[in-house]
Amino acid sequence: MIKVLVAGFMGSMGQKTVQMVNESDNFELVGGYNPGIDVAHLQGMGLNDNVKLFSNLADIKTDADVWIDFTVPSAVFSNVKFAIEHGIHPVVGTSGMKEDQIKQLQQLAEEKGVGGIIAPNFGLSAVLLMKFAKEAAKYMPDVEIIEMHHDDKLDAPSGTALSTAQMISEVRGDHPTPKSEETLKGVRGGDYHGIKIHSVRLPGYVAHEQVLFGGKGEALTIRQDSFDRGSFMNGVKLAVPTAAKATKLIVGLENIL
Repeated sequence: MIKVLVAGFMGSMGQKTVQMVNESDNFELVGGYNPGIDVAHLQGMGLNDNVKLFSNLADIKTDADVWIDFTVPSAVFSNVKFAIEHGIHPVVGTSGMKEDQIKQLQQLAEEKGVGGIIAPNFGLSAVLLMKFAKEAAKYMPDVEIIEMHHDDKLDAPSGTALSTAQMISEVRGDHPTPKSEETLKGVRGGDYHGIKIHSVRLPGYVAHEQVLFGGKGEALTIRQDSFDRGSFMNGVKLAVPTAAKATKLIVGLENIL
């Protein structure tokens, strides 16, 4: 039985995670962390008396094996660092960490022998999109990315879009970017090594991404859509047992599939 603490358990993804853990025969929910906890928020969240709740990072004392993090970009680095330092294997779905922060955590994980998984996206369709896009970029290097998310998402671009761009960049190398004059600043989107990324934030959306490839006389579009946050739980469920045994910090769900 793998003991689990859910950080950010009061959020939309946190609630889905609590439900998934409670419904699994192999996991046991032993803790929850969320700043600003109050009794009113806890009603109907599936938390029994054995689950210890914490509102301050420094107060956390738990025998959890795995720390599942669905919090906010400003807190995730500190959260994961705390988990590793205290021997808890992290499974991280919170996006927004910078490359140097991830490298620091990877180094710490290796020193402590406490590994885990950071995944830009736990949706299997998103993981497949990234793999397919990397393959397509070998043959069609002219590419742009459009990612669309709900209007409560705090970071832009999404971790999935950034990871997609990184994977594409690995295989296409240096490639000239079409020159265009912006009469409205930023209209061409963000730039990752010549790959343009466009972020959309609108109510009604959950998580969606399109990768557009253009070639002479033809085009290719790869798209994935997540219509329900529950779709991410299959990936989280796969990640927990692997993270519990890991001695290094793995980046990307595709590396354990």
